[in-house]
Amino acid sequence: MELFGQILFAMLLLELFEIYIQSANTLEEMIEKLYGYYRQSIFLFFIIHPTLYFVVGVLLYFNAFNFFGITILVLKTFDLFFKIEIIRQRYIREEMDAELQQMMGLKMTSSLKFSSLLLYIPLLYMAIFT
Repeated sequence: MELFGQILFAMLLLELFEIYIQSANTLEEMIEKLYGYYRQSIFLFFIIHPTLYFVVGVLLYFNAFNFFGITILVLKTFDLFFKIEIIRQRYIREEMDAELQQMMGLKMTSSLKFSSLLLYIPLLYMAIFT
């Protein structure tokens, strides 16, 4: 049981790290911050998303590729590739879809920033124990 607590605590710390690295007032500021990492190295961009790799490792260790485990992987992967797509449209192609352009000015509330804690940690718990 101690191992499970350590795993969930590690997930909590990694999520807090991601929240800290990506903290911004608007989506545009967050994407701009992430583009700085992307511009330095695509590998650095992927390194600042450690929860994806942690979840893959935990799911492999416990062979927990059930509904909850796959849900975490799908959500994390979509999140990562959505950020890459916004960066690509905004900074590389320099033309954005109108819908995405409108989203860029949206204010990021603290409840939105910390929603990953309320979503991914319980999902990881359920993936391991079901």
